[in-house]
Amino acid sequence: MCDTCGCNITSGNRHLLAPPLGRANLGQTPEKILSSLLQHNDRQAEANRARLDGHGVLTVNLMSSPGSGKTALLESTIRALNGALRLAVIEGDLETENDADRIRALGVPAHQITTGTACHLDAHLVEKALDKLDLTNLDVLFIENVGNLVCPASFDLGHHRNVALLSVTEGDDKPAKYPVMFRAADLMLVSKTDLLPYLPEFSPERAEDCLRNLASLAPALRLSSKSGEGLEAWIGWLRGEVARYREALRQQKTLTPRLQAEGRLLHQAAPEIRFVPVKRAG
Repeated sequence: MCDTCGCNITSGNRHLLAPPLGRANLGQTPEKILSSLLQHNDRQAEANRARLDGHGVLTVNLMSSPGSGKTALLESTIRALNGALRLAVIEGDLETENDADRIRALGVPAHQITTGTACHLDAHLVEKALDKLDLTNLDVLFIENVGNLVCPASFDLGHHRNVALLSVTEGDDKPAKYPVMFRAADLMLVSKTDLLPYLPEFSPERAEDCLRNLASLAPALRLSSKSGEGLEAWIGWLRGEVARYREALRQQKTLTPRLQAEGRLLHQAAPEIRFVPVKRAG
């Protein structure tokens, strides 16, 4: 799918498609070249994670459809923590610096990645963004991925945890409809719960049932960035992950996100189809 629409290619990895200087891509089909991008991404992700681990920066990838409240969640988190954890944000959007500006207005460093046409971030784009941040002064880095319920779950960015937001305006069956995204989640946040009185058709219980039907044991929390409902539980989860991460580093280990094999297959070349002649009797 993604080799057809071209979303595998971003400004961060486009240079990998060019042959070495003075050499041609002899024998390299477009399918072979594109399928290698995921391998390059994984190697860069490992380098990113080692770099973040060297500074002790827990990195959380926020994923959801557009408009589910990722930036509002970050704003309420920044206000609630009030400096208790040193934060920074990498924002991913096709265009504009709108979300990064909202974060900077609260005194938190933010770097905006504009992908142009790519519907997800990749490890190469994140590598460049890390160069823009002072990692020595951070406890937690949030990566707000491009709004999309498919591709962001398939790419390792070098982060440690995935959080998937599901707003009550989207429908409680989204985990069933988009299983790759929600299987990849280390936490599902049901957002915009202040709107539940106006959306009686949305059931948080059904949404969690859909998550459990994916054989996921990830916590499911309900939260309203506007009213503050559930914010304490979210902050508690975040603090717990920081403590877990620091203990892993103490043991010379790290944390890794959940990456779904079926999601990654979308970003690899389809297997070659071979036609075998059939001999007919008589």
